[in-house]
Amino acid sequence: MEENTNLNSTNAEEVAADNQPTAEEITAFVEKAKLEQNLPLGIIAGAVAALAMAVVWAAITVATHYQIGYMAIAVGFGVGFAVRFAGKGIDMIFGISGAVLAFLGCVLGNFLSQVGFVANELEMSYFEVFKILSAPSVFIEVMKEAFHPMDVLFYGIAIYAGYRYAFRVK
Repeated sequence: MEENTNLNSTNAEEVAADNQPTAEEITAFVEKAKLEQNLPLGIIAGAVAALAMAVVWAAITVATHYQIGYMAIAVGFGVGFAVRFAGKGIDMIFGISGAVLAFLGCVLGNFLSQVGFVANELEMSYFEVFKILSAPSVFIEVMKEAFHPMDVLFYGIAIYAGYRYAFRVK
């Protein structure tokens, strides 16, 4: 019986070794993947996803009158997957792009939420309030007032997700 068990484990190791890609196969895959990368398209798709997710975040926040930190995580995942799908990248720049765009999407989502709150409070159009609040000095003050320490955690997870999920899998 022991002899049979030993024989089976040896066969399993041989099968596992046979399924391992060779160095040539890995090199060919990397070269093919690098040729298929498209950083500009990945960035455009990530930016569109960041904008769309920020608008959705703001709409939900204004409608519920509640800042939902989990929305930042959704922004990170959405941006990361958009960069991955459109960019098909394996280079680090794709992850960095996903992380930066996820962060910008989170900031925009928070800012648009504040625009919505002010517009509703003052009974003004969103575009009028956006023009007023988007002046650099006013923008910084609005973001300082809207900041909560917990935002650091959610932004951090969003940045990680934007980075991690921006890379091509196969």
